[in-house]
Amino acid sequence: MPDPAGTILIIDDMEASRYLASSRLRRHGYHVVEAGTGGAGLEAVAEHRPDLVLLDVNLPDVSGIEVCERIKEDPATSAIPVIHMSATAIEPDDRTLGLNRGADGYLVEPVDPAELVAVVESALRYHRARAVAERLAHRLTKLTEATLAINSATTFDGFLAAVAAGAAAIFAAPAAALATTPQGAVRTASAAEDHRAATGTEPAVLDHLTASLLQPHVRTTVSSGHELAWRPGRSSTIMLARAKPGADVVCVAVDDAVAATDQDRDVLIQLGQVSALAADALRTLSRERDLAVALQRSLLPRSLPSSRQLPMAARYLPASRHTEIGGDFYEVTELDGRLLIAVGDVSGHSLQAALVMGEVRHALRAYAVEGHGLVEILDRLDAVVSRFHPDGLTTACLMLVDPATGATEVACAGHIPPLLADAGGTRFMEIRGPLLGVGLPRPAATKIDLPVGTLALLITDGLIERSGTDLDAEMAALAGAVTHDADLEALCDKLLDEFGRDAQDDIALLAFRRDA
Repeated sequence: MPDPAGTILIIDDMEASRYLASSRLRRHGYHVVEAGTGGAGLEAVAEHRPDLVLLDVNLPDVSGIEVCERIKEDPATSAIPVIHMSATAIEPDDRTLGLNRGADGYLVEPVDPAELVAVVESALRYHRARAVAERLAHRLTKLTEATLAINSATTFDGFLAAVAAGAAAIFAAPAAALATTPQGAVRTASAAEDHRAATGTEPAVLDHLTASLLQPHVRTTVSSGHELAWRPGRSSTIMLARAKPGADVVCVAVDDAVAATDQDRDVLIQLGQVSALAADALRTLSRERDLAVALQRSLLPRSLPSSRQLPMAARYLPASRHTEIGGDFYEVTELDGRLLIAVGDVSGHSLQAALVMGEVRHALRAYAVEGHGLVEILDRLDAVVSRFHPDGLTTACLMLVDPATGATEVACAGHIPPLLADAGGTRFMEIRGPLLGVGLPRPAATKIDLPVGTLALLITDGLIERSGTDLDAEMAALAGAVTHDADLEALCDKLLDEFGRDAQDDIALLAFRRDA
C-alpha cells in the first residue's frame, strides 16, 4: 500500500479501459477520478489537482498530447506527472513525440496491472520527492529573506513584526512571535497569510512556556499541540529559543499542520535561532544606547539658569542611527549679571568626540569665568583644540547677553549663526568666523541690541543638515517654523519633531527670549 495514497486522474474515452485501470488502483488505496474526453480531463485537473494523470493519447475531442502540453504549461499544474497510455500509438516515434512534448512516462495498452501500479508508484515517488525538495528550497529562500528583515529591525516591535511576518511567509500560514523587551515588557506580534503583522502586549504566557518547556541549559526547543490564549482555536507548534543559557527567550508559534515534519521543525528552529540572536543584539544595542545617552547628558548642564527676564529651554537628541555618543553641546554660564550662552559641535560619534566636547565645554566656562571676551575665549579654545585635538573639526557659537538692557555680543567659530525672531520677522544673523583648531585670525564680536520680545535660537547642524538636501532651503524652512511669541518648551519639541526625525547627527538646540 502506498503511503500516503494519492489522487489519480484517468482520462480515456474507453470506459472499459478506465474501469480496469481504476479498479486496480483503487485496490491499492488510490482515490481515482475519471474523465472521458480531453476537455473534461482538463476541467478535472483544475478541480481536483490530482497527484498523477493517466492520459490516453487518442481522445475524441482533442489529442492527448495537446492535453499534456496544456497541463504542463499551467504553472499551477506543471509539476503533476503525466503518463501517456495508448493501444495504437505504440511505435518508438510515437512514444518519443509524447515524451518530448511533456509526458513523464509511456504505457502500451493492454497494460499489465502490476506494471501499471509499479509505474504509478515510481512516478509518484519522484513527484513527491521533488515537491518536498521544492518546498524546502522555497522555505529556505523565505528564511533568508526573513533573516535580513529581522536583522534590519531597529525597534523591538519592528523586530517582532519581522519575525511573525517571516514565519507566516515561510510556512504560508498564520504565525505569531513573543519576546521580552529590554524594559522587561512582553510584546507579541501576529501575522496572517498576507504577512502583515500587528503588535501588542502579552503579560505572562512567555514566562510560563519557558518554565514548562525550556530547560535552563538548553537554547532551543520545539513543542506541538498547544492551544494558546493569544491564538484561540488553533493547535500550535511553538519554538522557544535564546542566544545563550539564561538569556531572554523568543517564542515563535505556527499551526501544527504546517510544522508536522522534521524538515518543517528544522526550518522553524533556524528561524528561532536567528530571531534569538537578533533579539539579543537589539537588547545590547538598546543598553549601549541608553548608556551612551546617559553619558552624553552627564557632560551637558544639569539645569538652566532661572531668569524671568531671559527664560530659556534646551534639548539634546542623539543621532537615531548611532548608539555612539557624539560631540554636540550647549552651555549657559552666569557672569556678573550677564549670561554666556553657547552651542558647539565636535565632529564624530565616539567616546573620543564626547571627551573632546567635554574638554571644550569646560575650557569655555573657565575662560569665561576668567573674564575674557568672546573672541579671546574662541582664540584660547582654538589653541587648545589645535594643540591637543588637531584631527577633529570643532565649531561653536557664543552669545553674551545682558538680560536687563538687551546688550548682546555674538561670535561664531565655523558654526551656524543664531536665529532671531521678533514682531518684524525671523532671520539668521550674518556672522562668520573660522573653525576652532585652524589658527586663523577672527573678526571682532558683533554687538547688537536685543529688544524685549525677541527670541533667539541656537542650534547644531544635526537639526537641519541632511545628505542630499539644500542647507539654505532647510535653514529657510527652520526660520519659517519659528515665531517670536512661541512657548519655548513647546517650540523645542516642535522643532525636534519636524526637523529631527531620523537625524543622521546629534542635535543640540537652545532657545531663549528677552522678556520685560
